[in-house]
Amino acid sequence: MSKIIKVENVTFEYQKYDEEATVKALDTINLEIEEGQFVALIGRNGSGKSTLSKLLNGLLVPTEGKVYVNGYDVSNEETLLNVRQSCGMVFQNPDNQLVSSIVEDDVAFGPENLGVDPKEIRERVDSALKAVNMYDYRLKPPHLLSGGQKQRIAVAGVIAMKPKCIIFDEPTAMLDPKGRKDIMRIIHDLHEEGKTIILVTHFMDEAILSDRVVILDRGKILLDGTPKEVFSNAEIIKEASLELPMEIELKTRLKKEGIELPEDVFRSEEIIDYLCQLK
Repeated sequence: MSKIIKVENVTFEYQKYDEEATVKALDTINLEIEEGQFVALIGRNGSGKSTLSKLLNGLLVPTEGKVYVNGYDVSNEETLLNVRQSCGMVFQNPDNQLVSSIVEDDVAFGPENLGVDPKEIRERVDSALKAVNMYDYRLKPPHLLSGGQKQRIAVAGVIAMKPKCIIFDEPTAMLDPKGRKDIMRIIHDLHEEGKTIILVTHFMDEAILSDRVVILDRGKILLDGTPKEVFSNAEIIKEASLELPMEIELKTRLKKEGIELPEDVFRSEEIIDYLCQLK
């Protein structure tokens, strides 16, 4: 499989407000992501995960090192449009991403800026709205929608641009449980279709459903591997001020009660199926 994201020795520093000093948000990061992967990026506040996600979309450029998206250098202004077309981004607050007074116009905004033919834009908009179950709201003003519905419109706007990769920067943080479930279903559907997914999240029940988990701590990569590999390092995760997924805690408690689950039984549905078979 080809690499869609390549991060080489990247450091990023923020300038302190009204001061000459800088704050190092990322420190010599190296990371590669293959096409079609579902990567969960987690870490406590200030770990650098949101900074890294913005570098991957070209919203920021490295202080040192290189970031390549689909082969394009994010530091090269001449190919920045190619970067944005290759890797779309959905933000935590959908109000920061909605720009039009009608839903379908908002979804069409991205393709229009890419110079897509009007007939194809119409097809893309309808397809994207149907994918997020918002087609019936296409003529509604976005400000009348709920937070979860707005987030689905934001996702549709990115889908309509047809990127190979989509970055979700804590997309469920401001949503109720139903809204969270809806967005996670859409994310998994997109992954099933072959999209590369990068999910920045602080919800461990979301991270455990990914193919790969990358934990950042103080601007460095602390752990990187499959959910099973990463979450087996319970002490390291707790030292990084992160919680373990509920499934890991449950396996630990079951073990104390004399019920030891196989290593390959990991996700919640697997645990439930295994326990049902014991009866």
